[in-house]
Amino acid sequence: MTIEQTTNEPNERKVFEYLDVLRESGATNMYGATPYIQERFGTTRYEAQRLLTQWMETYSERHSS
Repeated sequence: MTIEQTTNEPNERKVFEYLDVLRESGATNMYGATPYIQERFGTTRYEAQRLLTQWMETYSERHSS
């Protein structure tokens, strides 16, 4: 059993990949992405905001090529 299965929290990597695709699609300004995370991953607003903030704070280091 993984941590994700025991806590029912989405896998951070999957959320970050989803947010990368969402950003590339231009469907929303990323500051408005919280409801997208909530709907796609079934998270609370708080958890979605936490994940979005973490994605934003680590974007450059994950995409520096």
